[in-house]
Amino acid sequence: MKIATWNVNGIRARAAQLCDWIARDQPDVVCLQELKAEPTQIPEPCKLADYHVFWHGMKGYSGVSLHIRKSLADTDLAFTHPEFDMECRMVQVELGNLVLASVYVPNGGKDYPAKLNFMTRLVGWAKQLNDEGRDIVLCGDINIARTELDVHPRERKPVIGQLPEERELFERLLGEHLVDVGRAMEPENPGLFTWWAPWRNMRQRNIGWRLDYVLASRAIAARAQRCVVLADVGTSDHAPVMMTTA
Repeated sequence: MKIATWNVNGIRARAAQLCDWIARDQPDVVCLQELKAEPTQIPEPCKLADYHVFWHGMKGYSGVSLHIRKSLADTDLAFTHPEFDMECRMVQVELGNLVLASVYVPNGGKDYPAKLNFMTRLVGWAKQLNDEGRDIVLCGDINIARTELDVHPRERKPVIGQLPEERELFERLLGEHLVDVGRAMEPENPGLFTWWAPWRNMRQRNIGWRLDYVLASRAIAARAQRCVVLADVGTSDHAPVMMTTA
């Protein structure tokens, strides 16, 4: 199975790129963030017939979606949102014992306490599901560089996205039961970034941050064969991340 996440930074601007990428890599699950569009504004080519899909968006800001290949579920799926969802930032679905979710954590620049509150509630969400014995795959733009290794040395500074309390919440989210699959596959890679500032050729020079993650329950992470950053895809300031499992 292939499970992928991408902050598209505007679905209307990335419609053709999304279709080309899905045709090329054939992910089974696609989590998108920062749609910047209401469901009625989604371009027709993005309404992929091979997927169950839920668009959870608002005009010009935020928004997430979740796409599940129909071969994984032959009946309509019940997409839901946790009660702490704000500004169309999270959508989830159950596939048997598995809960899949697409999340777009606030960046905190306009309201840092709201970001910390969202992360605290996300920690509680993951803990409750784990206590219920559920498997989890949580994908998306967490808007936190988990460790110093997840930021290029030139970009390391005491700013939002790298602050100690954010990183502590990230570790609480992982707890003992979730795995940061990308870092687990490449524990020493100092160039594993998913976001680059859109100036001074930062992407081409790979001077970036790692903000986009596939987090999975240990049993699922143990089956991971690859978890790669697809830096060649699209013109968003973020790149997709895709996990392949046995």
